[in-house]
Amino acid sequence: MEVEFLGGAGEVGRSALVIDDTLLLDYGMDSGNPPAFPLGDVDPEAVVVSHGHLDHVGSIPTLLSGDARPAIHWTPPTYELTMTLARDTLKLHGGTYDCPFTEAELARVTQVSETHGYRETFEAAGYEVTFFESGHIPGSAHVLVSDGETRLLYSGDFHTEDQQLLSGTTARPDADTVICESTYADTTRGPRQQTEAKFADSLEQTIWSGGTVVVPAFAIGRTQEMLCLCEQYDLECYVDGMGKRVTEIFLREGNREFLRDPELLRRAKGNARFVDGRDGQRKRIAEQNTVIITTSGMLHGGPAMTYIPEIRSHPTNKIAMTGYQVEGTPGRSLLETGSAEIDGRMLRVSAQVEQYDFSAHADREGLLAFLESYRDSEVLVNHGDRCEAFAEELCADGFEARAPELGERLKV
Repeated sequence: MEVEFLGGAGEVGRSALVIDDTLLLDYGMDSGNPPAFPLGDVDPEAVVVSHGHLDHVGSIPTLLSGDARPAIHWTPPTYELTMTLARDTLKLHGGTYDCPFTEAELARVTQVSETHGYRETFEAAGYEVTFFESGHIPGSAHVLVSDGETRLLYSGDFHTEDQQLLSGTTARPDADTVICESTYADTTRGPRQQTEAKFADSLEQTIWSGGTVVVPAFAIGRTQEMLCLCEQYDLECYVDGMGKRVTEIFLREGNREFLRDPELLRRAKGNARFVDGRDGQRKRIAEQNTVIITTSGMLHGGPAMTYIPEIRSHPTNKIAMTGYQVEGTPGRSLLETGSAEIDGRMLRVSAQVEQYDFSAHADREGLLAFLESYRDSEVLVNHGDRCEAFAEELCADGFEARAPELGERLKV
């Protein structure tokens, strides 16, 4: 096989790689300012998608311009998440450079979609392909590709520790070459249960003190994790933003089987109150002693633009960040300086600001535990900002490893 890295090599964002010019694995975008898309033009016979996050699916509809109609293979939740994200991109940025596709191209995605469950081998562009659960978000998958001689495992994004929504991945299919993500190759976390308990205790203390907690959370996965925690610790909460739609998607028939405990999420949904934002509802909610789970996770849009100004002035209130804050985002500014640009205004925040690591990616120990099964395989490190350093560390530990460069084409 020949593999060309069109995105995601030495970077996080716009993941895309193509096998023998015919089978495309993922086709994402980097939603920075300005956004970035995979390199070059690609005309695959088929597309296989690992999971429904923007950096892996954001450019998918562009593949259906002109006469091109490649089949797109994914799990049912990944298909629905991709369509939801694409519709949101069209709504916010349609007709601009920030949205690389049209309504017509998006409509064609449904025509070529083919969904598959885990461990169900299917054919795509002449290859045998199998999805394995990856423990990242519902529907996420490791992708095993075989041409009858070489077995290539594309890890996608994965987690080896149990979350509220998912069990950590235990899948270790035989492979000659492994393309492995490395997002948190330099991070070691404590046990997740300790983080969850600390988070819940902090929210309880704020509510008992008469304060309001705003929990900025990514719509896919993180919002539902926070919902489940609130249910488990008997914390009332409101949910606002795209996370509402995503929660409904996960609970639909055909998608529930991709959850660790569908009943937990169903109870969590029943414990929460969903916000529609009409008639000044958000400002009234911000005055209550409650928990508000809302997008966006990095404070660069969404209903958080209403809640943060409302609660920022009182030190009894709290903003509990639940994910990594990319440099240059308002969330990062808030953590580092106590101020953030919210909805076009630079605001000083007197409310308490805390950060919790609820990442859905494996940390260093998780990556090494996963790769231990592949000591006799070639390892290609991607999807990280220190891929080369991690590859060198793997080599020092006896692995055959390297970090491909962006645009590189290599034989495996």
